[in-house]
Amino acid sequence: MALTMLPYHNRLLGDAEVSAMLGEAADLAAMLRFEVALARAEAASGLVGAAAAATIADRLVHFRPDMIRLTQATLRDGVPVPDLVSQMRQAIGGEAASALHFGATTQDVVDTALALKLKPVFALLKQRFEAVDRILADLIDRFGDRPLMARSRMQAAILIDVGDRLSVWRKALAQLAAALPAVADRLLILSLAGAAGTAEKFGDKIDPVRVAMAQELGLSVPEYVPHTDRDRIADLASFLSRVTGALGKVGLDIALMAQNGIDQIEIAGAGGSSAMPHKRNPILAEVLLTLARYNATQLAGIHQALVHEQERSGSAWTLEWLILPQMIEAAAAALAHAASLLGSVERLGDPG
Repeated sequence: MALTMLPYHNRLLGDAEVSAMLGEAADLAAMLRFEVALARAEAASGLVGAAAAATIADRLVHFRPDMIRLTQATLRDGVPVPDLVSQMRQAIGGEAASALHFGATTQDVVDTALALKLKPVFALLKQRFEAVDRILADLIDRFGDRPLMARSRMQAAILIDVGDRLSVWRKALAQLAAALPAVADRLLILSLAGAAGTAEKFGDKIDPVRVAMAQELGLSVPEYVPHTDRDRIADLASFLSRVTGALGKVGLDIALMAQNGIDQIEIAGAGGSSAMPHKRNPILAEVLLTLARYNATQLAGIHQALVHEQERSGSAWTLEWLILPQMIEAAAAALAHAASLLGSVERLGDPG
């Protein structure tokens, strides 16, 4: 990931599974998939030769870039694609090399690679929503009819059932899970618009090339130029903040329920203190609140990145790379921690 995290914080605040889905190997694989699909689609439309497209696909199967060179070039160019394309052309060789990347621009590659990387991420988020929902359903079944003092503005209010509070948590998360497919549909798109969004090198072949590429990659073709229209990115970031926000509410409620003198919950394996051995701290509940506040602060940065100047941006686009992966990982980690936390509940309801 882009930011440094202490190794012993990785499992607490990060998510190794999602990090791998968004990381270097996945990114390179996605960019190579883009170039192979582009060559095949262009060959089908007569823009490049069929033999060249076949050579590109064959030579890139085992291609691995020089990462030291690529890293140095990215510092110079601001993006990895120019040097990556250069290295791929060297590996392909001959006339086929000139057919590689025809008509595309760096942003087409990087944005489409993001879409490809997000496909397994969305599938994982769906699974984790379902896991949390199953655990909440089980808790409602086990403890739902037990009495619980409701609190309004953190003051005792009236008696309710445990199920009343847990149903609020569950329904909020169910609404987000139901919204996930629509969010995914907006993100899982092909970007192929060329240097200034006009796809000028494709002529009247752009539509069949886009359709063929999208079919091979399992993406959809947008009805707009996605280079500077970043509403879909802001939509995803807002969704991620809503996810961590809903889970943060769960975490805060549990932390308050676990307070001495309140004692409305018992959690197996609660955290210890170096100075006060008697304490049992609700660590994962606190982390859910931390991740909620983290994503809420990052959301403003993504909204700053909505402002892409003219036909292409450098700074706003780069800001997305800095923020969005961290938000995705925070949301995924929060869902995993919520499942672990809720699965460790041994008792719910007022004592006695």
